[in-house]
Order: sequence, then structure tokens, then C-alpha cells
Amino acid sequence: MQSDLLHTKAPDSLISIPSIGVDIDVRIAPATTHARATLIETTDAPGFGPPQHRHQRETEVFHILQGRYLFEVDGQRIVANVGDTVVARVGSTHRFTSIDTKPSRMLVLITPGLDATAFFSELREVMAKGKPDPEALQSLGDKWDIEFLGPPLTCPAELKDSAR
Repeated sequence: MQSDLLHTKAPDSLISIPSIGVDIDVRIAPATTHARATLIETTDAPGFGPPQHRHQRETEVFHILQGRYLFEVDGQRIVANVGDTVVARVGSTHRFTSIDTKPSRMLVLITPGLDATAFFSELREVMAKGKPDPEALQSLGDKWDIEFLGPPLTCPAELKDSAR
């Protein structure tokens, strides 16, 4: 009889992408949830975050564990603190940045499941030289049904000052 119990241990490997200031731990891979969900933990350096983008398949649920983030979802901005949860529904345009003076951490639930290990490993290659080649980034996006639409979010001065 197959058990429905799932127990995961701390990840064996960390996917680090220094050019965008993020370390990713895949906590639950989609293979363990019949491709219904993926759970990752990210550690984001101050002032870093992804470019503006939109997922054609996935909804992302961000739960803040440490630090503070500025999120922008469909043009609406919100500061998220420890314990806050932000949802970027499938098709929404979104981006975020860590606005703390120390690294911030969050859990990200992705549904349906995304092979985060493969995606972030490929993104690491695209970002290896710093600013990515736009064609390479677009090619990655096409493969994963993610549209890259604009630059990363920058933190307004008044929020930088309040993080000190």
C-alpha cells in the first residue's frame, strides 16, 4: 500500500544565482505532488529581485519568513513583512525586491508544480555573465511559458531609509 505521507529533509544542494542575488532551496519538487505544486525557499540579497514577468501556467504564493519585500502585482505595490502572504495569480504581471538591510527569506508555493530545479539551473546559466542576453532570456521564457516584460523593481528611497 502506498502512503500519502510526505516528509522532506533539508535540501542537498542550493541553486545560487549571484547576479540576481538569490539562493533557492527546492523544498518540495513537483514529482512528489503529482505535479500539483512546488515549494521553494528563497534567500534574497538586499535590493535584488526578478525582472517583471508573467507566468502563463502558474500561480505563485509568497510567504515572508524574514526581512521585508516590496512587491508589485499588476501595477499595485505593497510592502510585505514577516508573516505576510502575497499572491500573484496566473497571468498577473509581477516582480519584487528585498528592501531590508540584511538578506530576506520567503517560501514560494508554485501551483501547478514547476520543475524549479531545472528552471533555476537554466536561469543561472543565462545570468552567468551578469546582465542576460535578451534573446537568451526570451528563449528561456518561451520554454517555460514565462514572459519577461521589464526590469527588476527598484526600491524607492523612502523605503530604503525605513529599512535601516
